[in-house]
Amino acid sequence: MQLSEHFTLEELTDSYTAVRKGVDNTAPTSVIGNLKRLADVLGQIREVVGVPIIVNCGYRCNALNRIVGGAVNSAHVRGLAADIVVKGMTAKELAVVIEKMKIPEMDQLIYEGTWVHVGLTEGAARGQVLTATFPNGKAHYEFGIV
Repeated sequence: MQLSEHFTLEELTDSYTAVRKGVDNTAPTSVIGNLKRLADVLGQIREVVGVPIIVNCGYRCNALNRIVGGAVNSAHVRGLAADIVVKGMTAKELAVVIEKMKIPEMDQLIYEGTWVHVGLTEGAARGQVLTATFPNGKAHYEFGIV
């Protein structure tokens, strides 16, 4: 199913982990609207960077979210987040470009070392820009892109 000009439902729900673990990561009808919003925002980013965006992780069902150690209230579970990369750019370069775009719908932009988390929300967007590091395997967040 085509969600936007550049993104399909399959791109935003595919998961190697789900396949390996035998988890059905089919997005329920209730999150399709959120995935369309997410696809639109990712399309805005694609237009600025000028090359395709690779979605490493988009929608995650609750079972998959538990397997990957996602937060209980993760925007991924509601179809409102994607972890992305772009060939030819480091994750930090991509995060800086997205930050400069000042996307009004952006709730969280997190530079996570090797990818960028783009998160929306169903309420008022916080516009948080964070950098995640993982000392001792646990996420630690700092404000800004560092």
